[in-house]
Amino acid sequence: MAMRFGIMSVPRSAAEWLHTARSAEQDGYHTLLTPDTVFTLSPFPALAAAAAVTTTLRLRPNVLADPLRRAAETVRETTALQMLSEGRFELGLGVGRPDTDVQLQKIGRSAGSAAERRKRLIETAATVRAEVDPAPPIVIAAGGPKMLAAAATVADRILLAAGPRAAEADLAELVDLVHNRAADRPAALDPVALSIQIAGIGDRLNAFVAAQGMTAAELRAAGSISVLPDDPAAAADILVSYSEKFGIDEVIVPAEVNDQFTPVLARLR
Repeated sequence: MAMRFGIMSVPRSAAEWLHTARSAEQDGYHTLLTPDTVFTLSPFPALAAAAAVTTTLRLRPNVLADPLRRAAETVRETTALQMLSEGRFELGLGVGRPDTDVQLQKIGRSAGSAAERRKRLIETAATVRAEVDPAPPIVIAAGGPKMLAAAATVADRILLAAGPRAAEADLAELVDLVHNRAADRPAALDPVALSIQIAGIGDRLNAFVAAQGMTAAELRAAGSISVLPDDPAAAADILVSYSEKFGIDEVIVPAEVNDQFTPVLARLR
C-alpha cells in the first residue's frame, strides 16, 4: 500500500508560513495541515496563502472545529479554498478539542451535548458534499466509539485520534471499530482511508504534547505508537508495519520534528 505524508504546522509569520508550504512540496509531502482554534490563525486564509505558492501540495485544516462555525459558513469557505487551490483542498472536521467549550465562550456560542456535536458534524459533511463543486475529500478526526462509528459511514478518510499514549493494541481496536461499521457506507463512497498523527521522533515531541507534561521517554515506555525512533531506517520500518497491519496509508508529522523526519520521508517516498 502506497503511503502519503502530511506536515502539521502553525503559521507564525507570513514569510515563515510560505517557506513552510514551499519546502513541504519540495520535500515530497502530500499535504500541509494547520490547526483550527480561536488562539491560532484562521486556517482558511492561511491555506489560501499556501495554495498561492504551491502547485501540487494538498491543503487541510487539522481539523476544522465544527462547533465554531455553521454549516453554511463552512460551505462558503470550502468553496473558496477549492477554487483558489484548483481542487487541492481537503476538509478536515472534528467535534472540537477538550477546550472547545472555552473557545466557544469567546465567540458567544454553545456546542451542545456530545451527541449533538456528532449529529452536527455529520450534517456539515453532508452539506459540503452536496453544495461544494467539486466536493473535497472529507477527513474526520475520531477516537471514541460513537464518533468512529459515525465517521465510518460518511468520511472519505478518518484520522484515528488515538492519543499520545496509545499502543498498537489501542490502534488495532480503533481500526476494528471502523471496519465493523464500514458496511453501512453508501455504495457511492470508496472504502474509508485511515490516518495517524505522530507526536515526535527520538526525544523531541510536538509542542501540544510536550505542553501536557509528557516526555518521549515516558511515551516509549508505554509502548506509544506516536513516538518514532530517531534512526530513519527503524522509523520507516515501523510505519510500513502500520500500513501492513492496520491499513494506515497516511502519517501526519509535526513541523517541530520535520528535520528528523525528512530522511524517513526520503526512504518511503
